[in-house]
Amino acid sequence: MSQPAVKALFLDLGGVFLTNGWDRNSRQKAAEVFNLDFADMNERHRIIFDAYEAGKMTLTEYVNLLVFHQERSFTLDDFTDFMYNESAPYQDMIDLVCRIKKKYNLRTVAVNNEGRELNEYRIHKFGLTGWIDIFASSCFVHTRKPDKDIYLSALDLSQVKPEEVVYIDDRKVFTEAAAALGIKGIHHINVDTTRQALAGFGLIGTL
Repeated sequence: MSQPAVKALFLDLGGVFLTNGWDRNSRQKAAEVFNLDFADMNERHRIIFDAYEAGKMTLTEYVNLLVFHQERSFTLDDFTDFMYNESAPYQDMIDLVCRIKKKYNLRTVAVNNEGRELNEYRIHKFGLTGWIDIFASSCFVHTRKPDKDIYLSALDLSQVKPEEVVYIDDRKVFTEAAAALGIKGIHHINVDTTRQALAGFGLIGTL
């Protein structure tokens, strides 16, 4: 029996198409730049960040709890500008998926854990609406990976069946969570391995 035709790509963003928006390395760098206690900041982050990513806290509220619980020598804008500037694209992956999307007329759906302000900044800064059709980001659907509801929301929004999807994520546990719903996954390591994995699903991008 032949495999169902792939109709959609579900796409993680940070670590695949863009650098991570606000990971441990960025937080450690921020602690050095702004002379902060990294251990204290990281513990606060661990406690409050899920609420921010789920769209239940603004960036200002998050940063106030993270950093401005005491007086600082810098402003909130100084700190959030630093956060925004940590983002950069992985253009080779963007180009690959753009070619495959066009060649096979696929729907592309962002399925990523990210807070609203950082997510919207990255969408506009890197022109993501030019090649991603739907954003089932955690801040918009109010649930985070690996909760199955984020994948179900992405399926509903894109109007495809699980067996019609290939999902790319750099965190294997997230592709495993999606696989429980029947969604085929690719654990992204680098552009070459992902290109080969896509070809295995019959999705061959032009060179």
